[in-house]
Amino acid sequence: MAHPQQHVGLLVVGAGPAGYTAAIYAARSGIDTVLVTGDQPGGQLTLTTDVENYPGFAAAVQGPWLMEQMHNQCLGVGVKIAEDCVERVDFSVSPFVCVASQTVYHAQSVVVATGAKAKWLGLESEALFRGYGVSSCATCDGFFFKDQHVVVVGGGNTAAEEALFLANHAKKITVIHRRSRLRADHVLQDRLNAHPKITFLWDHVVDEVLGKTIPHPVVTGVRVRHVKTGQEGTLDAQGVFVAIGHSPNTAFLRNALALDEKGYVQGKQPTHTSVPGVFAAGDVQDQVYRQAITAAGQGCMAALEARSFLLYS
Repeated sequence: MAHPQQHVGLLVVGAGPAGYTAAIYAARSGIDTVLVTGDQPGGQLTLTTDVENYPGFAAAVQGPWLMEQMHNQCLGVGVKIAEDCVERVDFSVSPFVCVASQTVYHAQSVVVATGAKAKWLGLESEALFRGYGVSSCATCDGFFFKDQHVVVVGGGNTAAEEALFLANHAKKITVIHRRSRLRADHVLQDRLNAHPKITFLWDHVVDEVLGKTIPHPVVTGVRVRHVKTGQEGTLDAQGVFVAIGHSPNTAFLRNALALDEKGYVQGKQPTHTSVPGVFAAGDVQDQVYRQAITAAGQGCMAALEARSFLLYS
């Protein structure tokens, strides 16, 4: 059975801060705008409990609630929201063709805002305590571990940067790495080695996140294993930060847009891509900041660029 066809001025792919903001700005500009949510409406913020660093809120707000407000604001300005997933695209034709699981969209312009997913260890216990002591974002959650002991799992630049940021809040940081040396840039390694709060546990992996679930989930430590000897041990900690990288949600874009070696969208200017009229915003192209507020700002930029493209192309 053939999918129904729909023609739109702007198709926004992704429903996180970047996608919602792009859709709001586009619709307010009078552009016929459709937002396709993907399989995780709200993005990574739906996995976040307290959000304390988003401007405009004196007290912490819940990540899912914040995304719900953006969703409702989109509806209020006339954005059509489709609970669908774009599976493949053809940007070599005009209008651009985006094939979703339920509808084929023909769009004059596209904003890609599909975000990125943090890489996790794949432990059942990790998933159990995610948002309750297990995190992938020190900038988002480090404040909650003031004067506590936390562990950072990883050995690259992401882990080094997370550990250094956490040193502003935590009493002690233990970096757990499966190898005997870090892969991070030497300047970051020098900073880690010189910091009095940061220690290392080499040649170890985390096999389990320890904690209790009653009356509410709380992390109490990790069970670790030496990769060479197999010897197991435990480490007391109140927080676990998994910092083994991110994976951008760009599989559907391969051969359609220029991507870097990690799969992130590439472009010569902010929000621009290798195809005129197709723009990218948020974590799908941002490997540095990865914050809700920067994603929202990029969504605004992408919408304004799309408006200019539609007006002058």
